[in-house]
Amino acid sequence: MLNIKKNVPLAKYTTFKIGGPAKYFCIAKNKEDLIKAVKKAKELKLSFFILGNGSNVLALDRGFDGLVIKIENCKLKIENCNIYAEAGTKLKDLVKLSARKGLAGLEWLAGIPGTVGGAVYGNAQAFDNKMSDIVKTVEVFDVKNFKVKNFSKKQCHFSIKDSIFKKNKNLIIISAVLKLKKGNKREIQKKIKEYLKTRKQKHPLNFPSAGSVFINKKGSPPSAFLIESAGLKGAKLAKAMVSKKHAGFIVNLGGAKAKDVLGLIKIIKQKVKNKFGINLKEEIQIISPR
Repeated sequence: MLNIKKNVPLAKYTTFKIGGPAKYFCIAKNKEDLIKAVKKAKELKLSFFILGNGSNVLALDRGFDGLVIKIENCKLKIENCNIYAEAGTKLKDLVKLSARKGLAGLEWLAGIPGTVGGAVYGNAQAFDNKMSDIVKTVEVFDVKNFKVKNFSKKQCHFSIKDSIFKKNKNLIIISAVLKLKKGNKREIQKKIKEYLKTRKQKHPLNFPSAGSVFINKKGSPPSAFLIESAGLKGAKLAKAMVSKKHAGFIVNLGGAKAKDVLGLIKIIKQKVKNKFGINLKEEIQIISPR
């Protein structure tokens, strides 16, 4: 039975710990729940938003005047060197399972607080690795015609931190099949520890954030370098701050509002544009109607 709640604070469900209430909120534990929730939204003429683990998103202070559907389908299945993972699977669980089974290719995802669906949606990348390197197929629910379809990697139209799912909001990721390779368990564990150590050293994990705010474009210096070079490391707007540890992050010092984060983003974009002539593009998604 789908349990739809009213006026649920989104700050509770985002890693930024920011955001007003969702008018309606439900948790989809499986494919059937997801389809039911979308059907309900359509019947009630409500806009809806698909939420994963709440990383890489910013909920507005006014909240969301529609239905937020939190995806929590998290079945995992291994067949040879392929892993079938549902969209709500936490990346840490995916990494743990692949390491236990001696499958290599996911170590770089260690420490990312997202889900499989979110990682595919935004073609997550780190340490010169990206999701599109390992995605084989993606199972999708097409809201337009209420059909479940299978997309090949090619049909996903992956590019830097982008995919067809970002461009076409009618397509909701249900699951993905990831193609890995056999590896040495000890080597895999060693790599995971190294990536976790690097994240701990370089990222501001002691404050709530949404991860990297801007996309690092190919052929352009990293956004963190540009922001720091523009003199904005540590820049504050009320309780939102450009991290002193890593300028690519905006952190919530406690009680930050979405308007503070958006204000900082505007300042950063303007200063970087003035100094370098480069237009930064946000990686984080605003929780807004689809």
